[in-house]
Amino acid sequence: MHINTKITTRIALAFFLCLGLSTISRSQILISLLLGDKLNTGQIEFGLTGGYNRSQILQEPRVKHLNVFYLGFYFDFLLKKNWYLYTGVHVKARMGASSIPVYSLDDPDLDTVFYGESINRKISYFNVPIEIKYRFKNNIYVDAGFQLGLRYRAFDEFINSINTVDDLIYKQDIRDEICRLDAGVSGGLGYKMFKGLGMNFGLRYYYGLVDIYKDASLRGTNSALYIFAEIPIGAGKKDKKEIK
Repeated sequence: MHINTKITTRIALAFFLCLGLSTISRSQILISLLLGDKLNTGQIEFGLTGGYNRSQILQEPRVKHLNVFYLGFYFDFLLKKNWYLYTGVHVKARMGASSIPVYSLDDPDLDTVFYGESINRKISYFNVPIEIKYRFKNNIYVDAGFQLGLRYRAFDEFINSINTVDDLIYKQDIRDEICRLDAGVSGGLGYKMFKGLGMNFGLRYYYGLVDIYKDASLRGTNSALYIFAEIPIGAGKKDKKEIK
C-alpha cells in the first residue's frame, strides 16, 4: 500500500497533535476553530466525536454497567480507495462500573453512613483509537484495530439517599490503585450520512486486554460499547467555497 509524502506528513502532524492536545481538555475546541476547515481535505477528514459510553469492568463479580457520555476529536486518513486510517483522542472519557460492593473507608462515621449501599467506580482516560476502516459504496463502513488509554483520574463514588435520591456523595481517590496505561482491541460498524464530508453515526466496541489494577491479586479489564456521532469541522465552509 503506497502513501505519498504529503499524506505521510499530515498523518505525522495529526499524531503529534493528538499527543500534545490530549493533556488539555479544551484542546479539541481550539483546534476545531483554528484548523477545522484546513484539515478537512480530500485526503483527511477531521471533526468532533461524542456520544454514549456503556462501560464495565470485566472479571469484577456482581457489578453493573456504568453509563456515561464522552467527547473528543477524530481523524480519517484516506489510504487508498475505500480504505481509511481512523484515529483521534477521546478527551472527556470515563470507564468503570456501578453497583460495586461497599468497602471500609477506615472511618466509622462514613462506614455507618454508606453501609449496605454501593459504589460507582469511575476511571478517566485519554483514549486513542487506531483502526483501519473500510467504507462500502452504500456508505456503511466497518473498522477494526486497537485502542490505547492514558489514565489521569480515578475515584470511587459512594452514594446514599438521605433526604432526596442520591443526595449524599463521597469520592475516594483511587489513582494509586489503577494502572496508568490501558490497551485493548476495538472494532465497529457505522454509516456516513452523505458522500464527502458528512456526519458519521455508529457503534464501536472496546475489549481491554490489560489488567487495570496494580495489585496483582486483583483482576479486572475494561470494556465499553460506544454509540457515537461524528461531525466534521469546517466542512460547511469548504463546501461553500467549492460552490463559488
